[in-house]
Amino acid sequence: MTDSFATERSSPRPAGGASLLGGSALAQAVAQDEGHQPMQRRVREAVPPDRHGWWWGTGRRKTAVARVRMKPAAKEGQGEVQIQCNRKKFKPVAEYFTEDRDRGDVYAPLDITGTKGRFDIVIRATGGGYMGQAQAVRLGIARALRDYDPSLEDALRDAGFLSRDARKVERKKYGQPGARRRFQFSKR
Repeated sequence: MTDSFATERSSPRPAGGASLLGGSALAQAVAQDEGHQPMQRRVREAVPPDRHGWWWGTGRRKTAVARVRMKPAAKEGQGEVQIQCNRKKFKPVAEYFTEDRDRGDVYAPLDITGTKGRFDIVIRATGGGYMGQAQAVRLGIARALRDYDPSLEDALRDAGFLSRDARKVERKKYGQPGARRRFQFSKR
């Protein structure tokens, strides 16, 4: 290699020992001293409702999928959250999710943004178990709220409600009884 090529490919680190992402407290302090501002989130455009007046949000967790639709309640403070079991059968959240943890997951985005009771929300949840469905509903409601009012995105993102949890069950491998488990080794 020539010396000119080596000088062209310099170290990707900026001068002063600060990382590119500015992860350390020292790097952030140096960046503020130099007059740099912390990165601001891009403000989204509000998504208009569909032709029937609904805002949609899809949430997924493990193998559960929740399709959430919401629109402003007819009367302020009278909004309902219902799970649609089939075409004509609806259940309230308290009846569908029996655990307090799961009911808390469903209402968490509404509590954080202060919009509980302001929307009629209809949820279709399929696949997975109750916990996966509840967390999928949480993501779906958060996405629908973000589309309705983009100013709510910061509160939802800071609480972690707009992040998809990508963890899934690892597949079983051939020659093994499970994903990681091995058959007992016999020396003789």
